[in-house]
Amino acid sequence: MKTIKTFLNEAQQSLATIQTTATVLDALNLMAERNVSAVLVLEQDQLRGIFTERDYARKVILQGKSSRNTPISEVMSTTLTTVNPDKNINACMELMTDKRVRHLPVVDSAGQLLGIVSIGDVVKEVMAEQRYMINELQRYIAG
Repeated sequence: MKTIKTFLNEAQQSLATIQTTATVLDALNLMAERNVSAVLVLEQDQLRGIFTERDYARKVILQGKSSRNTPISEVMSTTLTTVNPDKNINACMELMTDKRVRHLPVVDSAGQLLGIVSIGDVVKEVMAEQRYMINELQRYIAG
């Protein structure tokens, strides 16, 4: 099973990050530009939170706040569930299911932010692994 570190190396993603001083509108513009549903929020290169489409719906729209004037630090999620790069994809799926989150920031043992894994990434990798196993079993049976 593929590790998160291997996945990140293969994906070669560029992180969508924003500073705690930014506004919700800044975050939404970045999310639209990068076609992502979450941005990681940093303060002096340290991970401080995550802002997702879910946060926007629940903490901005439903509460009648202005995207232009609301600081991201006011509405970001600060209780973060992170994953170590040495974990495998299945561990991510279990963690996401248990914690009911759709995004996992990848942080090494020194606390350095390495990337992010989404539920879509995890599902795609699990499906690829299953296809591989099915093909191997069919080859084995066919002799």
